[in-house]
Amino acid sequence: MQLDMKTGLRRLAVIIMMIVVAAAGESRAVAQSAPRSAPQLIRDAEIEGLMRLYTRPVFKAAGLNPRSVSVYLINDPRINAFVSGGQRIFIHTGLLMQAKTPNEVIGVLAHETGHIAGGHLARMGVELDRASTTSIIGMLVGIAAMAGGAASGNSDAMRAGSGVVIGSQGLAQRSFLAYQRSMEASADQAALRYLNATGQSAKGMITLFDKLAHESIASLQNVDPYVLSHPMPFDRIRNLELAAKKSPNYNKQDGPALMLRHQLMQAKLSGFIESPQLVMRRYPSSDTSLPARYARAIALFRRGDIQNALPVIESLIRDLPQDPYFFELKGQALLENGRPAEAIAPLRQAVKMLPRNGLIQILMAQALIGTEKPGDAKEAIKLLRQAQRSEPDTPAVFSFMAMAYGRLGDVARAELATAEAALLRGDRKLAVDKAKSAQSRFKTGSPEWTRANDILTFASRK
Repeated sequence: MQLDMKTGLRRLAVIIMMIVVAAAGESRAVAQSAPRSAPQLIRDAEIEGLMRLYTRPVFKAAGLNPRSVSVYLINDPRINAFVSGGQRIFIHTGLLMQAKTPNEVIGVLAHETGHIAGGHLARMGVELDRASTTSIIGMLVGIAAMAGGAASGNSDAMRAGSGVVIGSQGLAQRSFLAYQRSMEASADQAALRYLNATGQSAKGMITLFDKLAHESIASLQNVDPYVLSHPMPFDRIRNLELAAKKSPNYNKQDGPALMLRHQLMQAKLSGFIESPQLVMRRYPSSDTSLPARYARAIALFRRGDIQNALPVIESLIRDLPQDPYFFELKGQALLENGRPAEAIAPLRQAVKMLPRNGLIQILMAQALIGTEKPGDAKEAIKLLRQAQRSEPDTPAVFSFMAMAYGRLGDVARAELATAEAALLRGDRKLAVDKAKSAQSRFKTGSPEWTRANDILTFASRK
């Protein structure tokens, strides 16, 4: 009987452990398999150029190589920005649309730069490991108490053991969140240093944080500050403001040229993201400013009204001929309305003004391919090879290259370019099929044959 009881206790402990482990595993599986809409990344030459202008001095002040840090734009109306996957900053369109000044955006970018320079992502993994260890130890102690209570028939002991399990998880969570709060505070202080070093004000960052604080004030009432991942909003703002006001740059304002670029960016986002009806309400015809005309021109051509869009775009070019993005817009409007031959001239001007911009080079190549002329196809291939230097991971480079080679009857290179595009899109089956087809058409050992073989190797990996 004694032996049977001991065996039963061991079995009970094992069963409880299995339940806990299974539950933990199930919670992770649910988190991983829960439906999550993939973020929609936006590529735009003008906005990306502006983000580089905003971040370059901040990155240098932080000791980071500006070429090593990328800023990505996510189509999301919420005000947010975050760092993920190494030296990558993601910023929502909602933040760009609602920021009243460039300084507000720059302040947020400086904060995110503080996370990168401080190595916070790597250190967060260590803290997660510590939190997991604390949680596991607590669960084991709790399981032992629950098993002992079950063996003795002591329900109080069983409840106490259960409390230890739950409490240990809460303790681990609080420990991790405390670290995350300190990490956010550290990024705030780093942002102040970078802005001061670059002669910029921190007022914009504080203004945006204040806006977020007032938006969340209702949800934060009676909230325990120890279960927040960020410092309490108004404490954070007060501490930042006290430090920021010590800087001689605190009341420094953005210059008119930078303000105009910021407003043009917002108008462009509105024109492309929002419905034409909303654009017309936001930028009525009575508003003849450059940003308002920009937004209306985009809304007009998006709904197919190219006849009314073109005069507005022409007025933009006439009033600000040094802006390459107005020429880009004219070319895009013509191209997307089935007039590729007419799109070439304005796009050529945009490429001339920005000779290293891969996105504009891709757009011009698309227009050249659309004419269906062999000479234009050859020029398109040359442009796409130039674009490949700055856009090596963009599938469109190779998709249009395949079309251009197809126009010239070069099936082998068209197949190889299609395989490249498929590999970048993650379509391994198509990449393998096209690489095999291309390889069979090239001489063994030639550069093209070798590249096709590389694609086969990469695409065949599990």
